[in-house]
Amino acid sequence: MTELKADVDPAEVGFDPARLDRADRHFRRYVDDGRLPGWLITVSRRGQLAHVSSYGARDVEAGLLVETDTLWRIYSMTKPITSVAALMLYEEGAFELTDPVSAFIPSFAGLRVYAGGSDLKPVTVPATEPVRIWHLLTHTAGLTYGFHRAHPVDARYRQAGFEVGWPRGMDLVQACDAWAAEPLLFQPGAEWNYSVATDVLGRVVEVASAQSLDEFLSGRVFGPLGMTDTGFWVRGDDMARMAALYTPAAGPAAGLHRMDEMGRVASRPPRLLSGGGGLISTAADYHRFTQMLLDRPGSPGGELDGARLLGPRTVAYMTRNHLPGGADLEAFGRPLNAEAPQRGVGFGLGVAVVIDAAAGKTLGSEGEYSWGGMASTAFWVDPAEQLTACFFTQLMPSSAYRIRPQLRQLVYQALADG
Repeated sequence: MTELKADVDPAEVGFDPARLDRADRHFRRYVDDGRLPGWLITVSRRGQLAHVSSYGARDVEAGLLVETDTLWRIYSMTKPITSVAALMLYEEGAFELTDPVSAFIPSFAGLRVYAGGSDLKPVTVPATEPVRIWHLLTHTAGLTYGFHRAHPVDARYRQAGFEVGWPRGMDLVQACDAWAAEPLLFQPGAEWNYSVATDVLGRVVEVASAQSLDEFLSGRVFGPLGMTDTGFWVRGDDMARMAALYTPAAGPAAGLHRMDEMGRVASRPPRLLSGGGGLISTAADYHRFTQMLLDRPGSPGGELDGARLLGPRTVAYMTRNHLPGGADLEAFGRPLNAEAPQRGVGFGLGVAVVIDAAAGKTLGSEGEYSWGGMASTAFWVDPAEQLTACFFTQLMPSSAYRIRPQLRQLVYQALADG
Protein backbone atom coordinates (compact mmCIF):
# COMPACT_ATOMS: atom_id res chain seq x y z
CA MET A 1 0.00 0.00 0.00
CA THR A 2 1.44 3.37 -1.05
CA GLU A 3 1.34 6.04 1.65
CA LEU A 4 -0.45 9.22 0.68
CA LYS A 5 0.49 12.45 2.40
CA ALA A 6 1.75 15.86 1.33
CA ASP A 7 5.52 15.95 1.08
CA VAL A 8 6.00 19.70 0.67
CA ASP A 9 4.52 22.88 2.08
CA PRO A 10 2.21 24.31 -0.63
CA ALA A 11 3.99 27.67 -0.42
CA GLU A 12 7.28 26.04 -1.43
CA VAL A 13 5.83 25.11 -4.81
CA GLY A 14 3.98 28.35 -5.49
CA PHE A 15 0.59 27.89 -3.81
CA ASP A 16 -1.02 30.25 -1.34
CA PRO A 17 -2.14 27.73 1.34
CA ALA A 18 -5.09 29.86 2.47
CA ARG A 19 -6.38 30.14 -1.09
CA LEU A 20 -5.86 26.41 -1.68
CA ASP A 21 -8.03 25.69 1.35
CA ARG A 22 -10.91 27.30 -0.55
CA ALA A 23 -11.25 24.07 -2.53
CA ASP A 24 -11.77 22.09 0.67
CA ARG A 25 -14.27 24.57 2.07
CA HIS A 26 -16.20 24.60 -1.22
CA PHE A 27 -16.54 20.83 -1.52
CA ARG A 28 -17.31 20.29 2.16
CA ARG A 29 -20.63 21.96 1.37
CA TYR A 30 -21.34 19.23 -1.17
CA VAL A 31 -21.17 16.68 1.66
CA ASP A 32 -22.92 18.80 4.28
CA ASP A 33 -25.94 19.42 2.05
CA GLY A 34 -26.15 15.80 0.87
CA ARG A 35 -24.92 16.14 -2.69
CA LEU A 36 -21.83 13.94 -2.19
CA PRO A 37 -21.10 11.13 0.28
CA GLY A 38 -17.44 12.12 0.65
CA TRP A 39 -14.37 13.01 -1.39
CA LEU A 40 -10.58 13.06 -1.57
CA ILE A 41 -8.44 15.65 -3.37
CA THR A 42 -4.74 15.56 -4.30
CA VAL A 43 -2.76 18.43 -5.83
CA SER A 44 0.91 18.25 -6.80
CA ARG A 45 3.36 20.67 -8.35
CA ARG A 46 6.88 20.19 -9.70
CA GLY A 47 6.73 16.51 -8.80
CA GLN A 48 5.86 17.12 -5.14
CA LEU A 49 2.53 16.39 -3.47
CA ALA A 50 1.43 19.72 -1.99
CA HIS A 51 -2.14 19.05 -0.87
CA VAL A 52 -4.06 15.99 0.29
CA SER A 53 -7.51 16.47 1.80
CA SER A 54 -10.63 14.43 2.38
CA TYR A 55 -14.06 14.92 3.88
CA GLY A 56 -17.20 12.90 4.44
CA ALA A 57 -17.93 9.20 4.22
CA ARG A 58 -16.87 6.37 1.97
CA ASP A 59 -19.95 4.54 3.30
CA VAL A 60 -22.66 6.84 4.62
CA GLU A 61 -24.88 4.12 6.08
CA ALA A 62 -22.02 2.43 7.95
CA GLY A 63 -20.56 5.73 9.09
CA LEU A 64 -17.14 4.93 7.58
CA LEU A 65 -15.06 7.98 6.68
CA VAL A 66 -13.02 8.57 3.54
CA GLU A 67 -9.43 7.54 4.27
CA THR A 68 -6.30 8.07 2.19
CA ASP A 69 -6.33 4.35 1.33
CA THR A 70 -10.01 4.25 0.28
CA LEU A 71 -10.64 2.23 -2.88
CA TRP A 72 -12.59 3.94 -5.66
CA ARG A 73 -14.22 2.71 -8.86
CA ILE A 74 -12.42 4.93 -11.36
CA TYR A 75 -14.51 3.80 -14.37
CA SER A 76 -13.34 5.80 -17.42
CA MET A 77 -10.14 6.94 -15.73
CA THR A 78 -9.19 3.40 -16.77
CA LYS A 79 -9.01 4.64 -20.37
CA PRO A 80 -5.74 6.61 -20.11
CA ILE A 81 -4.12 3.58 -18.45
CA THR A 82 -5.21 1.26 -21.28
CA SER A 83 -4.05 3.86 -23.80
CA VAL A 84 -0.60 3.96 -22.16
CA ALA A 85 -0.49 0.15 -22.34
CA ALA A 86 -1.25 0.27 -26.08
CA LEU A 87 1.39 2.94 -26.67
CA MET A 88 3.96 0.82 -24.82
CA LEU A 89 3.32 -1.92 -27.36
CA TYR A 90 3.43 0.63 -30.17
CA GLU A 91 6.90 1.67 -28.98
CA GLU A 92 7.97 -1.98 -29.21
CA GLY A 93 6.84 -2.20 -32.83
CA ALA A 94 3.83 -4.44 -32.17
CA PHE A 95 1.73 -2.32 -34.54
CA GLU A 96 1.52 1.02 -36.28
CA LEU A 97 -1.19 3.48 -35.33
CA THR A 98 -2.55 3.19 -38.86
CA ASP A 99 -2.91 -0.60 -38.73
CA PRO A 100 -6.46 -1.93 -39.16
CA VAL A 101 -8.03 -3.25 -35.98
CA SER A 102 -9.11 -6.30 -38.00
CA ALA A 103 -5.47 -7.44 -38.00
CA PHE A 104 -5.99 -8.18 -34.29
CA ILE A 105 -9.78 -8.68 -34.11
CA PRO A 106 -10.97 -10.38 -37.33
CA SER A 107 -14.64 -9.45 -36.78
CA PHE A 108 -13.69 -5.81 -37.43
CA ALA A 109 -13.22 -6.55 -41.13
CA GLY A 110 -16.00 -5.47 -43.48
CA LEU A 111 -17.83 -3.14 -41.09
CA ARG A 112 -21.04 -1.33 -42.07
CA VAL A 113 -21.98 2.29 -41.32
CA TYR A 114 -25.42 3.59 -40.34
CA ALA A 115 -26.95 5.70 -43.12
CA GLY A 116 -30.61 5.97 -42.10
CA GLY A 117 -33.67 4.10 -40.94
CA SER A 118 -34.55 3.09 -37.39
CA ASP A 119 -32.78 1.08 -34.73
CA LEU A 120 -34.90 -1.92 -35.73
CA LYS A 121 -34.39 -1.51 -39.48
CA PRO A 122 -31.19 0.45 -40.06
CA VAL A 123 -30.00 1.30 -43.55
CA THR A 124 -26.25 0.75 -43.79
CA VAL A 125 -23.42 1.30 -46.26
CA PRO A 126 -19.93 -0.23 -46.34
CA ALA A 127 -17.18 1.51 -44.37
CA THR A 128 -14.98 3.43 -46.80
CA GLU A 129 -11.85 2.59 -44.81
CA PRO A 130 -10.99 0.21 -41.96
CA VAL A 131 -11.25 1.15 -38.31
CA ARG A 132 -7.62 1.74 -37.36
CA ILE A 133 -5.86 1.70 -34.01
CA TRP A 134 -5.60 5.49 -33.93
CA HIS A 135 -9.38 5.64 -34.35
CA LEU A 136 -9.75 3.63 -31.14
CA LEU A 137 -7.31 5.85 -29.26
CA THR A 138 -9.12 9.03 -30.37
CA HIS A 139 -12.76 7.81 -30.20
CA THR A 140 -13.19 8.46 -33.92
CA ALA A 141 -13.96 4.84 -34.85
CA GLY A 142 -17.72 5.27 -35.10
CA LEU A 143 -18.42 3.10 -32.05
CA THR A 144 -20.73 4.29 -29.26
CA TYR A 145 -22.21 3.59 -25.82
CA GLY A 146 -25.77 2.44 -25.25
CA PHE A 147 -26.24 4.91 -22.41
CA HIS A 148 -25.85 7.93 -24.72
CA ARG A 149 -29.48 7.54 -25.89
CA ALA A 150 -28.79 9.95 -28.76
CA HIS A 151 -28.78 7.75 -31.89
CA PRO A 152 -30.51 4.63 -33.26
CA VAL A 153 -27.22 2.71 -32.97
CA ASP A 154 -27.13 3.56 -29.25
CA ALA A 155 -30.51 1.83 -29.00
CA ARG A 156 -29.14 -1.22 -30.80
CA TYR A 157 -26.32 -1.44 -28.24
CA ARG A 158 -28.91 -1.39 -25.45
CA GLN A 159 -31.00 -4.05 -27.18
CA ALA A 160 -27.87 -6.22 -27.34
CA GLY A 161 -27.35 -5.80 -23.58
CA PHE A 162 -24.78 -2.97 -23.62
CA GLU A 163 -25.92 0.05 -21.65
CA VAL A 164 -23.80 0.79 -18.59
CA GLY A 165 -22.54 -2.79 -18.51
CA TRP A 166 -22.71 -5.85 -20.75
CA PRO A 167 -24.59 -9.15 -20.92
CA ARG A 168 -23.90 -11.57 -18.05
CA GLY A 169 -21.31 -14.19 -18.91
CA MET A 170 -19.82 -12.29 -21.87
CA ASP A 171 -16.06 -11.90 -22.16
CA LEU A 172 -14.05 -9.27 -24.02
CA VAL A 173 -13.64 -11.38 -27.17
CA GLN A 174 -17.41 -11.86 -27.42
CA ALA A 175 -18.11 -8.20 -26.68
CA CYS A 176 -15.78 -6.99 -29.43
CA ASP A 177 -17.46 -9.35 -31.90
CA ALA A 178 -20.90 -8.08 -30.80
CA TRP A 179 -19.88 -4.43 -31.28
CA ALA A 180 -18.40 -5.24 -34.70
CA ALA A 181 -21.75 -6.75 -35.71
CA GLU A 182 -23.52 -3.40 -35.16
CA PRO A 183 -23.35 -0.48 -37.61
CA LEU A 184 -20.86 2.30 -36.98
CA LEU A 185 -22.36 5.73 -36.29
CA PHE A 186 -20.21 7.33 -39.00
CA GLN A 187 -17.34 6.60 -41.34
CA PRO A 188 -14.11 5.92 -39.41
CA GLY A 189 -12.26 9.15 -38.68
CA ALA A 190 -15.16 11.40 -39.70
CA GLU A 191 -16.35 12.46 -36.22
CA TRP A 192 -15.66 12.02 -32.50
CA ASN A 193 -18.01 10.00 -30.31
CA TYR A 194 -17.25 8.76 -26.80
CA SER A 195 -17.50 5.00 -26.97
CA VAL A 196 -16.43 1.45 -26.20
CA ALA A 197 -13.36 2.09 -28.38
CA THR A 198 -10.97 1.76 -25.43
CA ASP A 199 -12.48 -1.60 -24.51
CA VAL A 200 -11.72 -2.72 -28.06
CA LEU A 201 -8.22 -1.27 -27.63
CA GLY A 202 -7.83 -3.44 -24.53
CA ARG A 203 -8.46 -6.49 -26.71
CA VAL A 204 -5.81 -5.26 -29.15
CA VAL A 205 -3.40 -5.09 -26.20
CA GLU A 206 -4.26 -8.69 -25.33
CA VAL A 207 -3.67 -10.00 -28.85
CA ALA A 208 -0.53 -7.94 -29.46
CA SER A 209 1.03 -8.93 -26.12
CA ALA A 210 -0.28 -12.53 -25.94
CA GLN A 211 -1.42 -11.75 -22.39
CA SER A 212 -4.77 -11.04 -20.78
CA LEU A 213 -5.34 -7.35 -20.10
CA ASP A 214 -5.09 -7.79 -16.33
CA GLU A 215 -1.81 -9.68 -16.69
CA PHE A 216 -0.33 -7.02 -18.97
CA LEU A 217 -1.39 -4.11 -16.77
CA SER A 218 -0.24 -5.82 -13.58
CA GLY A 219 3.16 -6.80 -14.94
CA ARG A 220 3.96 -3.88 -17.20
CA VAL A 221 2.20 -0.86 -15.62
CA PHE A 222 1.05 -1.35 -12.02
CA GLY A 223 4.04 -3.34 -10.82
CA PRO A 224 6.73 -1.00 -12.20
CA LEU A 225 4.86 2.09 -10.96
CA GLY A 226 4.18 0.68 -7.50
CA MET A 227 0.40 0.88 -8.03
CA THR A 228 -0.21 -1.90 -5.53
CA ASP A 229 -3.93 -1.25 -4.99
CA THR A 230 -5.11 -1.03 -8.61
CA GLY A 231 -6.92 -3.85 -10.39
CA PHE A 232 -10.17 -5.11 -11.89
CA TRP A 233 -11.60 -6.36 -8.58
CA VAL A 234 -11.04 -6.11 -4.84
CA ARG A 235 -9.84 -9.08 -2.84
CA GLY A 236 -10.99 -10.27 0.57
CA ASP A 237 -10.49 -7.92 3.49
CA ASP A 238 -9.69 -5.02 1.15
CA MET A 239 -13.42 -4.68 0.49
CA ALA A 240 -13.60 -2.91 3.86
CA ARG A 241 -11.74 -0.01 2.20
CA MET A 242 -14.13 0.14 -0.77
CA ALA A 243 -16.28 3.25 -1.13
CA ALA A 244 -20.00 2.70 -1.62
CA LEU A 245 -21.59 3.89 -4.86
CA TYR A 246 -24.39 6.49 -4.88
CA THR A 247 -26.66 8.47 -7.18
CA PRO A 248 -28.79 11.54 -6.39
CA ALA A 249 -32.08 10.45 -4.82
CA ALA A 250 -35.17 10.84 -6.99
CA GLY A 251 -38.07 13.05 -5.92
CA PRO A 252 -38.26 16.31 -4.00
CA ALA A 253 -36.16 15.14 -1.04
CA ALA A 254 -32.46 15.86 -1.38
CA GLY A 255 -29.95 13.17 -0.59
CA LEU A 256 -28.30 10.08 -1.97
CA HIS A 257 -29.52 6.69 -3.14
CA ARG A 258 -27.14 3.79 -2.58
CA MET A 259 -26.41 1.60 -5.64
CA ASP A 260 -25.44 -1.69 -4.02
CA GLU A 261 -26.30 -3.96 -6.95
CA MET A 262 -23.94 -2.13 -9.28
CA GLY A 263 -21.41 -1.51 -6.53
CA ARG A 264 -21.01 -5.19 -5.63
CA VAL A 265 -19.49 -5.93 -9.03
CA ALA A 266 -16.14 -4.80 -7.59
CA SER A 267 -16.05 -7.75 -5.15
CA ARG A 268 -15.51 -10.53 -7.69
CA PRO A 269 -13.25 -11.19 -10.70
CA PRO A 270 -14.99 -9.94 -13.86
CA ARG A 271 -15.41 -12.18 -16.88
CA LEU A 272 -15.05 -9.14 -19.13
CA LEU A 273 -11.87 -7.12 -18.52
CA SER A 274 -12.94 -3.58 -19.40
CA GLY A 275 -10.05 -1.41 -20.52
CA GLY A 276 -12.57 1.38 -20.89
CA GLY A 277 -13.97 1.41 -17.38
CA GLY A 278 -13.15 -1.60 -15.24
CA LEU A 279 -10.42 -0.55 -12.83
CA ILE A 280 -10.53 0.15 -9.10
CA SER A 281 -7.75 2.24 -7.60
CA THR A 282 -6.65 4.52 -4.80
CA ALA A 283 -5.70 8.18 -4.82
CA ALA A 284 -2.09 7.24 -4.08
CA ASP A 285 -1.91 4.86 -7.03
CA TYR A 286 -3.51 7.22 -9.53
CA HIS A 287 -1.27 10.03 -8.31
CA ARG A 288 1.71 7.84 -9.25
CA PHE A 289 0.22 7.30 -12.71
CA THR A 290 -0.11 11.07 -13.26
CA GLN A 291 3.45 11.62 -12.06
CA MET A 292 4.72 9.08 -14.57
CA LEU A 293 3.11 11.08 -17.36
CA LEU A 294 4.28 14.50 -16.17
CA ASP A 295 7.60 16.07 -17.12
CA ARG A 296 9.07 16.58 -13.65
CA PRO A 297 12.33 18.29 -12.67
CA GLY A 298 15.11 15.97 -13.74
CA SER A 299 12.77 13.39 -15.28
CA PRO A 300 11.13 13.71 -18.71
CA GLY A 301 7.58 12.34 -19.01
CA GLY A 302 6.97 8.59 -19.15
CA GLU A 303 9.09 7.59 -16.13
CA LEU A 304 8.70 7.37 -12.35
CA ASP A 305 11.28 6.28 -9.78
CA GLY A 306 13.46 4.63 -12.41
CA ALA A 307 10.60 2.79 -14.15
CA ARG A 308 10.18 4.13 -17.69
CA LEU A 309 6.94 3.07 -19.36
CA LEU A 310 7.00 5.45 -22.35
CA GLY A 311 9.53 7.67 -24.05
CA PRO A 312 9.08 11.40 -23.48
CA ARG A 313 8.26 12.01 -27.12
CA THR A 314 5.54 9.37 -27.05
CA VAL A 315 3.96 11.10 -24.04
CA ALA A 316 4.15 14.42 -25.87
CA TYR A 317 2.55 12.85 -28.96
CA MET A 318 -0.15 11.18 -26.85
CA THR A 319 -1.08 14.46 -25.18
CA ARG A 320 -1.41 16.69 -28.24
CA ASN A 321 -4.65 17.21 -30.14
CA HIS A 322 -5.20 14.53 -32.80
CA LEU A 323 -8.58 15.70 -34.10
CA PRO A 324 -8.37 16.51 -37.83
CA GLY A 325 -7.56 20.11 -38.68
CA GLY A 326 -6.91 20.97 -35.05
CA ALA A 327 -10.66 20.95 -34.33
CA ASP A 328 -12.11 20.93 -30.84
CA LEU A 329 -14.72 18.53 -29.48
CA GLU A 330 -17.53 21.02 -29.90
CA ALA A 331 -16.88 21.29 -33.64
CA PHE A 332 -15.86 17.67 -34.33
CA GLY A 333 -17.64 15.71 -31.61
CA ARG A 334 -21.16 14.55 -30.97
CA PRO A 335 -22.85 16.43 -28.09
CA LEU A 336 -22.47 14.80 -24.68
CA ASN A 337 -24.14 15.51 -21.36
CA ALA A 338 -20.72 16.42 -19.99
CA GLU A 339 -19.77 18.82 -17.22
CA ALA A 340 -16.37 19.58 -18.71
CA PRO A 341 -16.20 22.09 -21.57
CA GLN A 342 -15.92 20.84 -25.12
CA ARG A 343 -15.21 24.23 -26.64
CA GLY A 344 -11.45 24.77 -26.85
CA VAL A 345 -10.75 21.13 -25.92
CA GLY A 346 -9.39 18.61 -28.40
CA PHE A 347 -8.56 14.96 -27.97
CA GLY A 348 -5.24 13.13 -27.99
CA LEU A 349 -4.47 9.43 -27.75
CA GLY A 350 -6.66 8.56 -24.77
CA VAL A 351 -6.99 11.97 -23.09
CA ALA A 352 -8.77 15.28 -23.65
CA VAL A 353 -6.36 18.15 -24.40
CA VAL A 354 -6.91 21.90 -23.89
CA ILE A 355 -6.08 23.72 -27.12
CA ASP A 356 -7.67 27.11 -26.31
CA ALA A 357 -8.01 27.82 -22.59
CA ALA A 358 -9.96 31.04 -23.16
CA ALA A 359 -12.61 29.29 -25.26
CA GLY A 360 -13.51 26.81 -22.52
CA LYS A 361 -14.17 29.58 -19.97
CA THR A 362 -12.46 27.59 -17.20
CA LEU A 363 -9.06 28.45 -15.71
CA GLY A 364 -6.29 26.29 -17.12
CA SER A 365 -3.44 26.11 -19.61
CA GLU A 366 -3.05 25.14 -23.24
CA GLY A 367 -1.62 21.63 -23.32
CA GLU A 368 -3.36 20.49 -20.13
CA TYR A 369 -4.73 16.96 -20.52
CA SER A 370 -7.35 15.13 -18.51
CA TRP A 371 -10.17 12.66 -18.19
CA GLY A 372 -12.75 11.55 -15.64
CA GLY A 373 -14.92 8.65 -14.60
CA MET A 374 -18.63 7.87 -14.50
CA ALA A 375 -18.73 8.11 -10.67
CA SER A 376 -17.49 11.76 -10.72
CA THR A 377 -13.77 11.02 -10.34
CA ALA A 378 -11.43 13.23 -12.36
CA PHE A 379 -7.78 14.09 -12.97
CA TRP A 380 -5.75 16.53 -14.98
CA VAL A 381 -2.09 17.12 -15.77
CA ASP A 382 -0.83 20.61 -16.65
CA PRO A 383 2.68 20.49 -18.13
CA ALA A 384 2.95 24.30 -18.33
CA GLU A 385 2.39 24.70 -14.58
CA GLN A 386 3.99 21.35 -13.64
CA LEU A 387 0.72 20.60 -11.87
CA THR A 388 -1.46 17.53 -11.38
CA ALA A 389 -4.76 17.22 -9.54
CA CYS A 390 -7.10 14.31 -8.80
CA PHE A 391 -10.61 14.19 -7.32
CA PHE A 392 -12.24 11.04 -6.00
CA THR A 393 -15.82 10.40 -4.95
CA GLN A 394 -18.50 7.83 -5.90
CA LEU A 395 -21.52 9.62 -7.37
CA MET A 396 -23.22 8.66 -10.62
CA PRO A 397 -23.67 10.23 -13.08
CA SER A 398 -20.58 12.41 -13.30
CA SER A 399 -22.63 15.23 -14.83
CA ALA A 400 -24.82 15.59 -11.72
CA TYR A 401 -22.81 18.66 -10.57
CA ARG A 402 -20.11 20.78 -12.15
CA ILE A 403 -17.36 19.41 -9.92
CA ARG A 404 -14.57 19.36 -12.50
CA PRO A 405 -14.59 23.00 -13.68
CA GLN A 406 -15.11 24.17 -10.10
CA LEU A 407 -12.09 22.21 -8.89
CA ARG A 408 -9.98 23.69 -11.69
CA GLN A 409 -10.87 27.28 -10.84
CA LEU A 410 -10.23 26.66 -7.13
CA VAL A 411 -6.83 25.05 -7.71
CA TYR A 412 -5.57 27.55 -10.27
CA GLN A 413 -6.66 30.61 -8.29
CA ALA A 414 -4.44 29.35 -5.46
CA LEU A 415 -1.25 29.62 -7.54
CA ALA A 416 0.56 32.66 -6.18
CA ASP A 417 3.84 32.68 -8.10
CA GLY A 418 4.31 34.65 -11.30
